[in-house]
Amino acid sequence: MDCDELECFMVLATELHFGRTAERMRLSRARVSQLVQRLERRIGAPLFARTSRRVSLTTLGRRLRDDLEPHQRGIKAAMARAMASAKGIDEVLLVGFTNPLTGEVVVKAAEAMRTRHPEIAVEICEVPFNDPFSLLRKGEFDVQLSPFPVRESDLGEGPVLLSERRSLAVHTGHELSKRDEISPEDLAGVELIDLEGEPPGYWRDFHSPARTPSGRAIPRGPLVANHQEALTLVGAGKGALLSAAHAAVYHPRPTVAYVPLDAEPVGYGLVWRAGDENRAVRAFAETALDVVSAD
Repeated sequence: MDCDELECFMVLATELHFGRTAERMRLSRARVSQLVQRLERRIGAPLFARTSRRVSLTTLGRRLRDDLEPHQRGIKAAMARAMASAKGIDEVLLVGFTNPLTGEVVVKAAEAMRTRHPEIAVEICEVPFNDPFSLLRKGEFDVQLSPFPVRESDLGEGPVLLSERRSLAVHTGHELSKRDEISPEDLAGVELIDLEGEPPGYWRDFHSPARTPSGRAIPRGPLVANHQEALTLVGAGKGALLSAAHAAVYHPRPTVAYVPLDAEPVGYGLVWRAGDENRAVRAFAETALDVVSAD
């Protein structure tokens, strides 16, 4: 297997644009097309659907991307550990984040770790929107900053580091978009966009409930695998999304309104594999707490 073909496929699967892929890889567009076509011939079926206006993954392409992603992360992690050892670093800590807000905290903590613990290198990566714990279990992260609740017998968690209000992302034409605030009971009859995969039931009930507190039904909307897909559907009037309040700042869209929800806020804390709370994890937890407290 040609590594250039796989790298080109993964970059194009992320960018979905031949020009940006060529820029990132420092290749010509013709070379990108050649590598993709060669991989498609090797596999025996199209991986991308191409039109004059857009590029999208075929079902086979999505499956290949999902199968390759953990191996790609593993290779990057192995390279990071090797380079760290060459620089005299004792340990590489792999830290996951779940959204832009937690990403900012993780980046600040990683920067602070360089001064406090120069012997520990911190590598960061995003946790999949619809799969909150499996990569942590597989060892692809050592610790991650995640939204609570977390009720997993094989995972340990620290205290809440920060919390924020929740909101409902709806199309600007929706009747709830004009409200200053809504209650959980207002979700009755609102079609909530649902998550692909199998997140824990309690986690789904908190982030995408099927019923209001009084037991009224909340219809299930389309299934999505990531946050951008969800907002695209919201902006098209194809459903609503329960979201943290920071999304209004980090993900504004002209056809999406974020309405504050008068409900239990979402808290965020560090999660790790039970029994794996080592020196590096404890150091990062202390640093993250100091970073949040300073803000």
